[in-house]
Amino acid sequence: MLMGFFLFASGDVQAKLLTDTFHPLQIVWLRSAGLTLGVIVLLAWRGTHILRAHRPGPQIVRGLAAAGSAFLFVTAVKHVPLASAVAVSFVAPFMLTIAGAVLLREPVGPRRWAAVVVGFVGMLIVIRPGLGVFHPAILLVVAAAGLFAARQVLSRLLSGTDSIETTVAYTALTATGVLSIALPFVWIAPPDARSWALIVGLSLTAALGEILVIRALDMAQAVVLAPLHYSLILWGTIYGFIAFGDLPDHWTIVGCAIIIASGLYTLHRERLRMKGRA
Repeated sequence: MLMGFFLFASGDVQAKLLTDTFHPLQIVWLRSAGLTLGVIVLLAWRGTHILRAHRPGPQIVRGLAAAGSAFLFVTAVKHVPLASAVAVSFVAPFMLTIAGAVLLREPVGPRRWAAVVVGFVGMLIVIRPGLGVFHPAILLVVAAAGLFAARQVLSRLLSGTDSIETTVAYTALTATGVLSIALPFVWIAPPDARSWALIVGLSLTAALGEILVIRALDMAQAVVLAPLHYSLILWGTIYGFIAFGDLPDHWTIVGCAIIIASGLYTLHRERLRMKGRA
């Protein structure tokens, strides 16, 4: 799981570098094509039976949400530091808690609601609206986090009927298919070897990262592995400094620490809830 998130972070920095030349939609299509490559490997490994979905409708909606989330995030990182975008994206678990309570009628106690509120306070510290450091593009990350949370809600709905492999396959194929419709309107041929290298790197890291995450989820429960998601902020900070000379200021670090602490507590309460169900 850690290697998977390392590769996802590598893909994020390559996507940000590509925004200097290409439209975000083309970049997301290239990343999605990499995921589709991973699905092809998965089909060869597990067999075509993984394409048999019991609930194809929600599977397709999940794929659309994945495409929208990735497009919004890549559009945002064109304008804001990578570490800040990653930090704000961590509000997704709090949105998932809200969606689970509202849509799935999952019980949420006062301590988890408090963690949600504290997490959103951490996000406000990171983006600091009205203090001269706010960039409107950061709101795209918030919207991307909302779509990511929607994906997770659909994953919970599908978990009882379809396998993880089926969900990943439908997500990749749906996202690639819908993005391909608009691709001719924004397509730019890669102009140089650097662009080709970044494109190949983006596609490969997306595919390999997805395969590693699938393998990790085969070996352990998602609620156990979820805290490793926060390793993205480490890689985002390192890559942001190496590639763009960006380092988060102390307020961004404070806000990120609050978001991570609240998120870990939320995951802890989720783990306890799952144990209680067992």
